[in-house]
Amino acid sequence: MNYNIALLHGDGIGPEIVDSAVKVLKVVGEKYGHTFIFTPYDIGGIAIDKHGMPLPEETVEGCLAADSVLLGAVGGPKWDTLPGNMRPEKALLGIRSAMGLFTNLRPAKLYPALAGECPLREDIVKDGFDIMIVRELTGGIYFGERGYREGKYGEEAYDTEAYSRMEIERIARVAFETARKRNKKLCSIDKANVLETSRLWRKIVHEIAAEYPDVECTDMLVDNAAMQLVRNPAQFDVIVTSNMFGDILSDEASQITGSIGMLPSASLNKTTKGLYEPIHGSAPDIAGQNKANPIATILSAAMMLLYSFGLNKESDAIVSAVDKVLEAGYRTADLAHGGAALTTTEITEKIIENL
Repeated sequence: MNYNIALLHGDGIGPEIVDSAVKVLKVVGEKYGHTFIFTPYDIGGIAIDKHGMPLPEETVEGCLAADSVLLGAVGGPKWDTLPGNMRPEKALLGIRSAMGLFTNLRPAKLYPALAGECPLREDIVKDGFDIMIVRELTGGIYFGERGYREGKYGEEAYDTEAYSRMEIERIARVAFETARKRNKKLCSIDKANVLETSRLWRKIVHEIAAEYPDVECTDMLVDNAAMQLVRNPAQFDVIVTSNMFGDILSDEASQITGSIGMLPSASLNKTTKGLYEPIHGSAPDIAGQNKANPIATILSAAMMLLYSFGLNKESDAIVSAVDKVLEAGYRTADLAHGGAALTTTEITEKIIENL
């Protein structure tokens, strides 16, 4: 099979970690008889420098034409003083909207080999945890009306949260289907005691729950959820929540796994096309130094094989190779705590060896 993949290297460590994932995918292709065709496009700060905008039309067209998209990271202090509509991060919202990527899947798993990296007490995580956060990605306050106006106390800024029935229904169904394939346990997180959008969210999730009687569905307020993630993360299996709540909670969940450099993500639309990226940032302080942890990007590539291409055994092979490397004690600088650390290139080669 031939698969066309758009590469968005982005900024900072983006080029290094994307190239690592490409190396792994090429080996997978050779082993299993697939051809992956990679086409790079500019996004974020590098696109601003080269094209005068964070998301050139050529990039959008290339992503829409590809079978799937692999993204590194965008942003950096070089572009921090630009107005909001010209910042590198604006490109992320733009490409998600252009591709219709309304679902973000963010797994947060505590690897046995990294149990000592978890900042929580040993008795809290003795049995580990494996959480899938299903985040709505193209609605809510990040996409609502915003601006400046004269308010009660002078100049003020405002951002508007809005959710439609359609947006809530489709993300809820993705979450229930995801739960059905795992442990049939779903927790919907909102702020229904305060927000009207959350009251509609909860009402519609309950309606959809009736279509999935085999899935246990519970509700939790977002402030309690933030507390429960550090009190007892193993109580969660699948979480579904809004754009902003999902953004915050998924970062919290990533931190209790020990390193944000370990966690992949998948952004999906109604088709099999998706955008895959690590959840960490561009880390400009270590860019170009061959120090970055590429595992989150490599695992994002594994998610691409699974969700976009249906290549289950190929995806499992990458995940297994990463497990073996970690179990053997190999670490990048973010996990080595001053001890022996492998470079980006070296840890990538170890993963390839285990393929």
